Formats: sequence, C-alpha cells, structure tokens
Amino acid sequence: MATGQKLMRAIRVFEFGGPEVLKLQSDVVVPVPQSHQVLIKVHACGVNPVETYIRSGAYSRKPALPYTPGSDVAGIIESVGDKVSAFKKGDRVFCYSTVSGGYAEFALAADDTIYPLPETLNFRQGAALGIPYFTACRALFHSARARAGESVLVHGASGGVGLATCQIARAHGLKVLGTAGSEEGKKLVLQNGAHEVFNHKEANYIDKIKMSVGDKDKGVDVIIEMLANENLSNDLKLLSHGGRVVVVGCRGPIEINPRDTMAKETSIIGVSLSSSTKEEFQQFAGLLQAGIEKGWVKPVI
Repeated sequence: MATGQKLMRAIRVFEFGGPEVLKLQSDVVVPVPQSHQVLIKVHACGVNPVETYIRSGAYSRKPALPYTPGSDVAGIIESVGDKVSAFKKGDRVFCYSTVSGGYAEFALAADDTIYPLPETLNFRQGAALGIPYFTACRALFHSARARAGESVLVHGASGGVGLATCQIARAHGLKVLGTAGSEEGKKLVLQNGAHEVFNHKEANYIDKIKMSVGDKDKGVDVIIEMLANENLSNDLKLLSHGGRVVVVGCRGPIEINPRDTMAKETSIIGVSLSSSTKEEFQQFAGLLQAGIEKGWVKPVI
C-alpha cells in the first residue's frame, strides 16, 4: 500500500453470490473527491433490496468487481472537490447514489445527489430516505400521476417503499389503503398514513378491499404494486375506470388476461428510479424537504 494514503474499513465484493461474498476489509484506500464530488463520513447506510439483487449477479446492471455495495448514506461531509460550492466540510447530508459504495466508513458522492439532512432527522432516518422515498415519489406522481381526492392501494405497504408511499399519499390528499401480512405490519401501515389496512394473507382480502371502495364499478384509482408476480391479475380487477397499476417490485412472471384492462381502459406502468432525470430528482427532493419540515416524512427503521 502506498504511503500517506488514508485507509478505511469497507465491505468488498469480489464475486457475485449470496451474503457470504460480502467481505469486511480494513485496508481500503479512502477515496479523494474530484471536482463536483464530496467525501462523506458515513454515519448510517441504507440496505435496499436492489443491493441484494446486484450482489447476487441477477440484476441487469453489474458493477465491475471488486466493488463496495450501497447507494443510500447519511453522514457528515469530510471534504469537497474544488468545484463544489453548495456544500462544505461539516455539513449533515443524505445521499441517494454514492459513487464509491455506501457500506464503508467514507463514501464519495456527486454533489447533485446529496441534500441537507435537517436536525429533526437522525442519521439512520437520513439513510432510509434515498431509494425508498424517491421511488415512492416517482411511482405516485411521475408514473401514476396521482391526484388529491383519488384512492391509492399500496399493495405490500409495510416495507420501506410502501411506508414512504403511505406517508406521501396521505399528505397529498389521497385516500390510502394498504396491505400487510401480519398484525404488526398492519399496525405499522396504519401508523404511517393509511386510512384502512388489509391482511393480504387472508383468502377474502380482495373482496374486503372491493367493499371498502364502495360499489363494484368504482374500484381503486391507483395501485402501487410491490409484488406484481403474485398480485397483478387481482390488481386489474380492483381498478376504477382509467385506473393505473404501477409496478415497483416483481420477482418473476405472471399470467394475466389483457381483457381485464379493456372495459375500464386501465394501465400497467413500470417504474425505475434510475430513469429519473436530475430535474426530477430535484423535484422529489423538494417535496421530501417540505415533508421533513412539516413532519410527515418519518422514515421507519
């Protein structure tokens, strides 16, 4: 190792596979920020499902090996590149897309992927903002074009993206229905903005949702779907006229009847956070900053 270089602990992945391929190393060189980059001393790191897909080698995007996983971090800026003007050493920040990987003591990030972290949120909450909350914003407003007064069913609401969606939808005037698979999960969903919650392990829960939204022709305006390979066929039967299913998560194929989309002219829309433009990320961040100030953005650890 070259002399004079600072070293840190970091998780490194040398081959794709299960959790056992994650290796803790204590002699990783601390990266140096270039022109529009900052170096963050990581206080907390988000662990998201997408990172497990990437690690397994089953994801469409494969990083060059070896690599350090992790997109979302929160911490304090250690140093900044010479063209960074909006941030300085000592600032509390959160980031949704590190350059060097977040499972480390220090992480590099581009200055347009970091945002101030208010004192009202701790670092663990800050690390839970990135992928879950930005995905929820994109699904609700960019993909579904949800509006106040509409109803939204969050199918799988007790996870990170689901709870974020419930909080955001409730704050923006939607009627929020959620599903979860346990009593604990149901309670959590109600505490985070849902008006009603249903157990998706019950045989007749679809009928209960239909009863909740009123007459059989009404249906749900928007469904944010976390497990499309299980639920998509039922989702199509639950939609209102012009209703939209937004697919956030899927773990395999499913057979559907396209006729279920015809009479009510419904839509199935996929969402991918990585397709967002810089301007869209700025819009989502502005919405979340307002929510943090008003107190309705409350990441659940």
